[in-house]
Amino acid sequence: MIPRLLCLLLLSSASLYAEESRKLIPASVTSIESSEITGFENYPPAVKKLLTSALALIRQNLGYQYASADPAQGGMDCSGTIYYLLAEAGLKNVPRSSDAQYTWARKAGTFRAVLGSKPDSFEFSELQPGDLLFWSGTYDIKRDIPITHTMIYLGKATSDGLPLMVGASDGRTYRGKKQFGVSVFDFRLPARESKSRFVGYARIPGLIPAS
Repeated sequence: MIPRLLCLLLLSSASLYAEESRKLIPASVTSIESSEITGFENYPPAVKKLLTSALALIRQNLGYQYASADPAQGGMDCSGTIYYLLAEAGLKNVPRSSDAQYTWARKAGTFRAVLGSKPDSFEFSELQPGDLLFWSGTYDIKRDIPITHTMIYLGKATSDGLPLMVGASDGRTYRGKKQFGVSVFDFRLPARESKSRFVGYARIPGLIPAS
């Protein structure tokens, strides 16, 4: 009886945790205007359109909702936000999860790996506004390809030249303040002691037609 009771308790705890992880985290987000991004007016039209849609999405005041890719639910998760924005941009066959989006970019040959931990590294010389950004280790999950987080690079702020990104998070920061939901965020690399790691960036396959 004891093993059976223990098993039931563990299953119940797991069920409660899964339910808790799917609860909507109320929005605490920050929106900016395109004029606050350096050189936005000179971005390629497809990138400008995508990022304009992303900034408009922030203004819906969406919270963080695990497993959601639908703003009608009041919130979305990181890969759900990317999926929604790319689908709205007219891209076909966009993967839903962050690891699948990473694989999609790798197969398209647009991914650039980053091994270092310094933002001024030569490894970022090809980073462009509108690129996908990928992390691993942001939370515990067993995946063959351990990518756990994705966002879109916005460019640099006109106010101080610091890099920005857009997407959904349940605690990343903008100007030192934690944000919850679909928002603009500071693009920072994880500290050396962090379990998470920034793995690289990629052009969005098919966003800009080949010349």
